[in-house]
Amino acid sequence: MLRRVCILFGLAGIVFAATAGDSTFDADRYLGHIKFLASPEMRGRASGSPELEKAAQYIVNEFKSDGLKPVEGTNYLQPFDITTSAVLGKADRFEFVLNGQSQDLQPTKDFEPVSFSGRGKASAGVVFAGYGITAPEYNYDDYAGLDVKGKFVLVLKHEPQEYDDKSIFEGRVYTDHSEEYSKAANARRHGAAGVILINDRIHHQTSADELDGFSAAEGPADAGILFVQVKEQVVDPWFRAEGKDLMSIESGIDADVKPRSFVFRKLQVRENVDVERVVKTVHNVVAYLPGQTDEYVIIGAHYDHLGLGGRFSLAPSLIGTVHPGADDNASGTSGVIELARHFSMLPKPKRGYLFMTFAGEELGLLGSGYYANHPELPLDKAVAMINMDMIGRLREGKLYVGGADTGTTLRRDLNSLAPHFPALHVDYSDAGGYGSSDHASFTAKQVPVLFFFSGLHADYHKPSDTWDKINAPGAVEVLQLVADVADRLDTDPDRPQFVRVEEKSPDPHAGQISGTAGSGGYGPYFGSVPDFTEIPRGVRFADVTPESPAGKAGLKAGDILVRFGTDPIQNLYDFTYALRAHKPGDEVEVEVLRGNQTLKVKVQLTERH
Repeated sequence: MLRRVCILFGLAGIVFAATAGDSTFDADRYLGHIKFLASPEMRGRASGSPELEKAAQYIVNEFKSDGLKPVEGTNYLQPFDITTSAVLGKADRFEFVLNGQSQDLQPTKDFEPVSFSGRGKASAGVVFAGYGITAPEYNYDDYAGLDVKGKFVLVLKHEPQEYDDKSIFEGRVYTDHSEEYSKAANARRHGAAGVILINDRIHHQTSADELDGFSAAEGPADAGILFVQVKEQVVDPWFRAEGKDLMSIESGIDADVKPRSFVFRKLQVRENVDVERVVKTVHNVVAYLPGQTDEYVIIGAHYDHLGLGGRFSLAPSLIGTVHPGADDNASGTSGVIELARHFSMLPKPKRGYLFMTFAGEELGLLGSGYYANHPELPLDKAVAMINMDMIGRLREGKLYVGGADTGTTLRRDLNSLAPHFPALHVDYSDAGGYGSSDHASFTAKQVPVLFFFSGLHADYHKPSDTWDKINAPGAVEVLQLVADVADRLDTDPDRPQFVRVEEKSPDPHAGQISGTAGSGGYGPYFGSVPDFTEIPRGVRFADVTPESPAGKAGLKAGDILVRFGTDPIQNLYDFTYALRAHKPGDEVEVEVLRGNQTLKVKVQLTERH
């Protein structure tokens, strides 16, 4: 089949221009892939599930049918291990001694570990630490003047003035401080032995005093601290023994937004938390169409989703129900399959095409991060990476294209091609290459990127993201544009040169872990970009902005941050809290691992741009 372009001859040479007609893409065939990938039988394609492996084999079969091969010396399936979940062991125990009288709580009835809890035993006193929040931007600190080292901290869920439009905590919008991972990281930073979480009755008086359930809380694979939830009715006697009333304390904090923290003098707690991590092997799917040179264009999308919902579901009452992920991201995966078919039917390209579908994206860009660190072809030969994530719900022709300024020729090419698609209205509002999808893993390796996205909708991360809501004709229009952009990258003698784009909120570590609204812009600027692939300890830098504080201090991509000031860094959540505890102008000594070396450097933090 002929390449879907018109060839225009001019004095400067050959120019390719797109035509919207004679499409090689078929809406029914495109939708057929989505119907399979998002079918009830695929049970939401959770990473580590048999259904995700079934999806991987489906993609492999499609690549094979188009005559595509793996990269030489490899397999279509690139394996890597991830922590997919946690399960409760059988040795969980919670005992408290109040006024010399001991009592054992019943697991899952009176108490329950949180899925990101550390594992182990501890016996210690207890300190009430309000909401467990340290928020210098709001001049609020539950830990002020409080010594919690080696003790359990008892903290309330959420944050003060939860339903007050005028609350200093962003009104009715939850800030990051309300998240349980934040409470865990803050307690660990203050040296606590563990966290005991209870419901905040003042804000939820009509709700039953129920435990959230083991897998409901969002957080890291292991927060590095014991973390359990206990029913509020269990701890009421603890307060009464101290001559205090929990409801009055909560009301007081809400009234003046001042902490009411104190030490329990008559209480000891003994815990054994038995949480086991589930590690499974998953696969990226990779196929290669060689060109006439060793350069190539990457076209990718993630093919995993949420399975039955889990902690990232935006329909918490429907956790346990299949989340089909038709738009997120069967739509992008189907696009990769169809683009592979399209280019396999054309004459041998000048530059090759590497088609990839990634696992582990919903858990933190794990698949693309793994590939970027273990590439099957040299990344310096990658002309650009095109990522498609949620391209199936085009509305009024609005198409978001990210990364347009990460390569010297990308915006120029898009501007010349887009007018041939009058039904599409391209929005370049996110011209940078960082973000919450797989292209960010390649930006960090200085590969120019383009990110195609049709926008969020009310069915995002819910069971209602079903195939029948896909706008297949609109998605096909997007694929036509993507094909022409890829074709331009293949044939244009001017290879795009990578450009580092200044982000509007340049430090991805602050306020962007959970995706919640609120105070994400607060804090000093450090200048690193995290690598989301799992490592035993610390935060690996995928990239460091050269003129940032981290860059000026000599930190580099690949360094692993293990200490920030006095704070040990176990994971990205620890780094977030450690960074937020400082202010612009502070000089902080940081410790990083670089190969076999341990380096200590001083970083002068600056204002955010």
